[in-house]
Amino acid sequence: MAIDKSKLPSRYVSVGPESAPHRSYYYAMGMTDAEIAQPFVGVATCWNEAAPCNISLMRQAQAVKKGVKAAQGTPREFATITVTDGIAMGHAGMKSSLVSRDLIADSVELTMRGHCYDALVGLAGCDKSLPGMMMSMVRLDVPSVFMYGGSILPGRLHGKDITVQDVFEAVGSHSAGNMTDEELHEIECHACPSAGSCGGQFTANTMACVSEAIGLALPGSAGAPAPYESRDAYAEASGEAVMNALAKGIRPRKIVTRKALENAARVVACTGGSTNAALHLPAIAHECGIDFDLHEVGRIFRETPYIADLKPGGKYVAKDLFEIGGVQVVMKALLEDGFLDGDCLSVTGNSIGDELEKVKFPEDQDVVRRPRSPITKTGGVVGLRGNLAPEGAIVKIAGLDVLKFTGPALVFDCEEDAFEAVRKREYKEGDVIVIRYEGPKGGPGMREMLSTTAALYGQGTGGKVALITDGRFSGATRGFCIGHVGPEAAVGGPIGLLKNGDMITIDAMTAEINVDLSEEELEKRRAEWKPRQHDFQSGALWRYAQTVGSAEKGAVTHPGGAAETHTYADI
Repeated sequence: MAIDKSKLPSRYVSVGPESAPHRSYYYAMGMTDAEIAQPFVGVATCWNEAAPCNISLMRQAQAVKKGVKAAQGTPREFATITVTDGIAMGHAGMKSSLVSRDLIADSVELTMRGHCYDALVGLAGCDKSLPGMMMSMVRLDVPSVFMYGGSILPGRLHGKDITVQDVFEAVGSHSAGNMTDEELHEIECHACPSAGSCGGQFTANTMACVSEAIGLALPGSAGAPAPYESRDAYAEASGEAVMNALAKGIRPRKIVTRKALENAARVVACTGGSTNAALHLPAIAHECGIDFDLHEVGRIFRETPYIADLKPGGKYVAKDLFEIGGVQVVMKALLEDGFLDGDCLSVTGNSIGDELEKVKFPEDQDVVRRPRSPITKTGGVVGLRGNLAPEGAIVKIAGLDVLKFTGPALVFDCEEDAFEAVRKREYKEGDVIVIRYEGPKGGPGMREMLSTTAALYGQGTGGKVALITDGRFSGATRGFCIGHVGPEAAVGGPIGLLKNGDMITIDAMTAEINVDLSEEELEKRRAEWKPRQHDFQSGALWRYAQTVGSAEKGAVTHPGGAAETHTYADI
């Protein structure tokens, strides 16, 4: 289908005598007159050799480019960074993880703006690259299609599926003397057998499910594991789909509405997805100018039943979900029982409801239940609020038996100190371990705490202690672990005023988190509190700390869509 370039961004670099210098560059790259006359489609990938999450994205990008070319578009491939959480976890490298989300969005935006591309297909694998890529799509508002790189195949050891979560927990078992060096080595060698992102319902697979639920990805595209060649067919179809969206004027902000965001939050809740979605959904909404904060996400989480029995709280991995029909099965179940808005638009141009008409809920499986007979009536992720977290907090309750916890605070001012105390078992069952000054500003970078929580499970005390932080938890975290506590310690939030022995109560059923201190006592401590200086006084982490906002609003770094005077797509 021929598309008129007279109103597309690429007219500035490809049409008319004044574009002759720009065209000379395209000729230098072997492009023909016909290719220069077509719409330019950015094909952005997070390919790198940092981790298995991203290693297959270059292959899939070539398939996307085939699809774009087949639909008379001109693909222009470019790459952006990722920080891979599985390798960054447990040390100062994790401070770079959340920062990378916004840098990915910024770098895709700048590449698209700088070269006047007309449309975008974005491929992402590891955790923060998925929301980062989707944020850039709604920020730019050019026709866009998101494509997940696919999950890793599960490892297999002694007749059981294992994931990287088992390796982190094995470190705790090893430190407790319950596992030999040889046994630990055997687990690490078997847990990750292929390319692809972590296989449980951790952050990557959670946000992959979001990409379909929110309408930015082709139906069915999130499911197949990374090594499967069927991913290449979806990639090619994504290239064709973006050209269809360009021809029909289907833009991301027509897709990502408040109702679409609510659909996405319901899919997170019912799959026991990553608590990080409570950070990323508000950030995506912010790019559109929609106010959809942690409390809105938490409300939807409370109203949504937990129906998908996925790791880390359940039994199954992403490959198992794919084999029964993928996230579309989850969405079908939600739609049939009135939990999903089927009128929302898909990037295909059809409604979500129309796309789900093609899906039949499979009865002969126990990976996904119907909402009328859920695993639990409340979603697998719950928002909390109280005098310890006036701006809110988040907890994953999928797989938890006890939903209320009261205990004395055991306070640490960084993750390393907490991990060392756990390694040495310098805590008691019943304690509430507090890790603070790890928030977006205070870290800076809002680290995940999987190493510490996994060590607790490896020592056999997971669920017998609680852990709260103004930082984050990995999607692979399980146990009574509360993250995103706000305001954070670095800005004088109540978590920064705690002392050892303060009694803390967390109640996931009433959605409360409180410390047994009077307002007068809190005010007295607040008057005595002094700000701390973090160790990053220059560079990217310093700059991030200057601009980042609270976790309540998604830890965003700019004013967002509500402040815009124009969108890039309309230049």
